[in-house]
Amino acid sequence: MASIPSSQDLPSEPILLELVDADGRTIGTAEKLSAHQEPGQLHRAFSVFLFNGEGHLLLQQRALSKYHSPGVWSNTCCGHPYPGEDPKAAATRRVGEELGLSEFTLTPAGTVTYHHPDEISGLVEKEFNHLFVGIVDQPVDLNPDEVNDTRYVTRQELKELQQEKPVSAWFDTVLEAALPEIRRIASGGGW
Repeated sequence: MASIPSSQDLPSEPILLELVDADGRTIGTAEKLSAHQEPGQLHRAFSVFLFNGEGHLLLQQRALSKYHSPGVWSNTCCGHPYPGEDPKAAATRRVGEELGLSEFTLTPAGTVTYHHPDEISGLVEKEFNHLFVGIVDQPVDLNPDEVNDTRYVTRQELKELQQEKPVSAWFDTVLEAALPEIRRIASGGGW
C-alpha cells in the first residue's frame, strides 16, 4: 500500500467536495483529501462510460502523476462536481478536460453508493456516484496531466485486461450499476 500523499503532491488551492447523506442530499463540503482519508466522508461523484459506434467501451489509464490511484485503468472519466454543480455538467466538463472530447452524448444511468478502500493509494472511496453513459464519435486528445493512455475494449477484452492490469477500486461497482443502461445504448461489445 502506498503512503498517503504529502502536501507537496496536492494542488496548491484546496478542492472542495460536496458531502451528501445516504439519499444524496447535500449536507456540507469537505476538502478533497480529507474526504478520501479513512474512514471517508460520503461525497458526490460521477462516472462516465462512453462507447464507440461498435459498442466498445473507452477506458482510460489514469496519469502516473496522480496522487490518487495513479496508473490504474478505469472507466472513461470520473470525478467530483464542484459544490452546487450539476453532476451531468461536471461530467461533461471533465470529459473535455481529460480527454479533449466535445462531441458525445450523455444519458443518466442511475446512482450507486459504495465504500471502497484503495490499496494502491491508501485512500478510501466513499461516494454517492451519479452514472452516465453515452456514445462518442471523435478521436481522443488526452491531457497527459490527467490520463496516461486510452483504449476501446469489448466486454471480453475488458475481462482479459483486468486479469493483467490493476483497475480502479470503484470500477467494478460503477460498471455493474450502469450495465442496464450500457446494454441499452451499446448493443455491440458483448455487454
